[in-house]
Amino acid sequence: MNGGDEVAAGPPQPLEWKFSQVFGERSAGEEIQEVDIISAIEFDKTGDHLATGDRGGRVVLFERTDSKDVGGSRRDLEGIDHTVSRHPEFRYKTEFQSHEPEFDYLKSLEIEEKINKIRWCQTANSALFLLSTNDKTIKFWKVQEKKIKKLSEMNVDPSKAVSNGTIASSSSSNSHRTCLENGGSPERYNSLSNDFSFPPGGIPSLRLPVVVTSHETSLVARCRRVYAHAHDYHINSISNNSDGETFISADDLRINLWNLEISNQSFNIVDVKPANMEDLTEVITSAEFHPTHCNLLAYSSSKGCIRLIDLRQSALLDSHAKIFEEPEHAGSKSFFTEIIASISDIKFGRDGRYILSRDYMTLKLWDINMDSGPVATFQVHEYLRPKLCDLYENDSIFDKFECCLSGDGVRVATGSYRFVELCSSLSI
Repeated sequence: MNGGDEVAAGPPQPLEWKFSQVFGERSAGEEIQEVDIISAIEFDKTGDHLATGDRGGRVVLFERTDSKDVGGSRRDLEGIDHTVSRHPEFRYKTEFQSHEPEFDYLKSLEIEEKINKIRWCQTANSALFLLSTNDKTIKFWKVQEKKIKKLSEMNVDPSKAVSNGTIASSSSSNSHRTCLENGGSPERYNSLSNDFSFPPGGIPSLRLPVVVTSHETSLVARCRRVYAHAHDYHINSISNNSDGETFISADDLRINLWNLEISNQSFNIVDVKPANMEDLTEVITSAEFHPTHCNLLAYSSSKGCIRLIDLRQSALLDSHAKIFEEPEHAGSKSFFTEIIASISDIKFGRDGRYILSRDYMTLKLWDINMDSGPVATFQVHEYLRPKLCDLYENDSIFDKFECCLSGDGVRVATGSYRFVELCSSLSI
């Protein structure tokens, strides 16, 4: 504002990409092990913590350190008239084994330990909480710093102990007593073992070992809940609800609603499985809760549509509140149309107004108040259109890519082959 006149906001500054950090060490000539390949990655809402999961079932946590270095007295901080901007730096925090390989004896099926998804939950009492899942089992983890407990000095003063377990007599003991102070008989104790004997007068006092809490701390990861045996097909999505109490898990045909504190029961809220599997025409590919409205969630399908559903409608959500799909253009249908239209990932914007979707060829932005079509479409793989036949032959056309929005909603990003596609300056 300047003299009552509004100044139009200019376009965002272009991003400058720089190499920041690399995590993990690899010596020259060392072969990459399959179990070490990262399969899931997720920042928490604050951006201060990063979690990665790999094909070996491990979860590794990193924490941001550059924000903690900004210190000083309150007077010094108040004297700073500009925002302290530093390049983000992360350091290794801890790691734990989240999943182990399993075998389903009823279906004769091996279940990989590979981590499919990681989602951060609300923090409490300086502890970190997160959900991790493989193809079948979801686990709820708590990571917290705990003080190390140690034992104090043992019962006997080391200066008074001699070899072979014999204890030197105490100068304060009475050699004429026939009973020990605790009511025992010295003859009985001396007959217990030839290698250990008490002095004739016994020990004047007995010091039991005491557990002492030291100032040293260590990070401990503890599995609080295991949510299992609820999915017949591979889990492709998990999403936390904004109420902080529930979450959803989705596979190809069903979406289940869970309470974080109840692991032996879930509610099936979406079921697209037909009575006859030969009539199956589409599968669920991704699902996510609305970031602020706990009653809304969206899920995408292999037909290229996104359905927005309201949990207040009914227990089993057979119908949707809204459906978002792009109208089919006449004469543009081909053998590959349905394959490349399949949505692999969806993400809500921070305020929940927009939904970002990713199919094989494009990245689309949808307004939940306008279901006639996407408000923006970004071509990602248009250069591959002439090669769809070759991509089909080597199964690359079925590759899945994720997408995300920046916190301010100005930029969106997605993956591709050997590069990251970044689209900026969204003007909606």
